[in-house]
Amino acid sequence: MMRVVPLSDRGMAAECEPLLGGDGSVRLQDLTACARFGLKGPGADTWFASQGDLPEINRWTQRAGARLLRLGARDLMILAEPDRPETVDAIRATWEAWGQGHSSWREETWASLRLTGPAVWDVAARLTAVDLRRKAFASDAILQTRFAHVDAVLLRASPASDAGLDILFDIAATAQVVHDIASAIRRHGRFG
Repeated sequence: MMRVVPLSDRGMAAECEPLLGGDGSVRLQDLTACARFGLKGPGADTWFASQGDLPEINRWTQRAGARLLRLGARDLMILAEPDRPETVDAIRATWEAWGQGHSSWREETWASLRLTGPAVWDVAARLTAVDLRRKAFASDAILQTRFAHVDAVLLRASPASDAGLDILFDIAATAQVVHDIASAIRRHGRFG
């Protein structure tokens, strides 16, 4: 029998909320409610370029309280910092008035989690096969890979430090991803 998992106001599977937090060495935060907006298709790159410089594919750049992610030649997303939703709102309003490309609905279809803490990279390494060390995963890099058994977009939470990892993925997999992360945190606590 199929089980339906209710979502909270923040977009997180309600049963997973007790797993948020962590063990002190790793903290899991739900950033799904943070503003974001994506464009795809012909004209998406042209439109974002008219607003400022574009990063290369699979790179991101800082832009006025938000990050501009380039996921493909014509697949871009602006991701607000948790306390700066107005940046994304302004960009969306400007696009609606001019409108090249089409919305990729990232704000509705993707969950956003952040792992932080001193053991973040040890825990994350248990959930993906890619090399997350700084020499392989640059400060402004985007990894489109598998993480916790789902397709995900990974980027450093801050270009200036190794303090965190942002994870974007299909919102329908939220409960499973949170459980996998919580399990990896527990395993790290037991086996270091």
